[in-house]
Amino acid sequence: MLNKALSGSKGYWSWVVFLLILIGLGFACYLWQLNKGLTITGMSRDVSWGLYIGQFTFLVGVAASAVMVVLPYYLHNVKVFGKITVLGEFLAVSAIIMCMLFIFVDLGKPMRILNMILYPTPNSIMFWDMVVLSGYLLLNIVIGWKVLECEHQSVTPPHWTKILTYISIPWAVSIHTVTAFLYAGLPGRHYWLTAIMAARFLASAFASGPALLILLSYIVRRFSKFDPGKEAIQKLAAIVTYAMIVSVFFVGLEFFTAFYSRAPEHGMYTLQYLFAGLDGYSKLVPLMWLFAVLAVVALILLINPKTRSNDSGLKIACVATFVSLWIEKGLGLVVGGFIPNPFERVTEYAPTVPEVLITLGVWAVGFLLLTILYKIAVSVKEETA
Repeated sequence: MLNKALSGSKGYWSWVVFLLILIGLGFACYLWQLNKGLTITGMSRDVSWGLYIGQFTFLVGVAASAVMVVLPYYLHNVKVFGKITVLGEFLAVSAIIMCMLFIFVDLGKPMRILNMILYPTPNSIMFWDMVVLSGYLLLNIVIGWKVLECEHQSVTPPHWTKILTYISIPWAVSIHTVTAFLYAGLPGRHYWLTAIMAARFLASAFASGPALLILLSYIVRRFSKFDPGKEAIQKLAAIVTYAMIVSVFFVGLEFFTAFYSRAPEHGMYTLQYLFAGLDGYSKLVPLMWLFAVLAVVALILLINPKTRSNDSGLKIACVATFVSLWIEKGLGLVVGGFIPNPFERVTEYAPTVPEVLITLGVWAVGFLLLTILYKIAVSVKEETA
């Protein structure tokens, strides 16, 4: 089936070339980083996790969201999800690849990654994060490819694929739960020290991931003869709606805990820095207010059945959902945990140009892989239709 990715329209090849250019720019900047070290980034001793880890955290949620189509289809027999299940699984594959690449570029010296393999430490959350991510990647590759291959050959998938699918459902929850524990298990970072961190991660994941899948479904419908189905898209939209409501509610809980208690150790200073500035520092304030505005716009469009059932309204809502949660989770949450530092001093962080280009390069790798996988999947579904 791989040969199906080698044929396509001019638009398809133009998109592939564009992604390859971004990958080339990102790789060139990574070679510079490899030579000079992480000093070319905006990170410092006080803010040691920045844009790279923010993208890793956000994309783990996108990968975990594949369960939102797998679970209804296999456990509750929601047949309308049958057309897009493989799209969700392939989205998870590309998201996990990007997660691993962001860890890779954040390490500084890539050989350090071998320490986790050669010297495993089961008492480390990072070790278990590596285990669950690798396992989830393998599950989605095997399940998605085998099911698609059987569909191409017009045969029933073997029984073991259904067993692996059942295993992948709790595994999807585990990858983001373990990632949340990386943050919630650090007592020196008050903003992250909350019992609902895993719940926040899962809620935002089940909003941002399906929102992206809806947008990808519209793109597939626009540029191919395969239609994922309006009913499937609308059911996904309902999932995004409830998950977005819960995600915003959880953010509100953090505000109540911090400001009603008036206790700085519950993240009051961090939230003040993110949304109003602290001690004259306010680099992230515009972005965080953009998150708030986009989240409100998304909720208004999603909660209203008329706008949610309208294609244009739903597209805007999904873009607003995805971008708002990317800001809150992919930058604000991670960077905010370091500000202020344990001495209550503010060291601001802003990504540098090379850092941004490396990040775009990794995203381009993920979208190139996603493009190839979707090209194969859509071609098979067009043939079998």
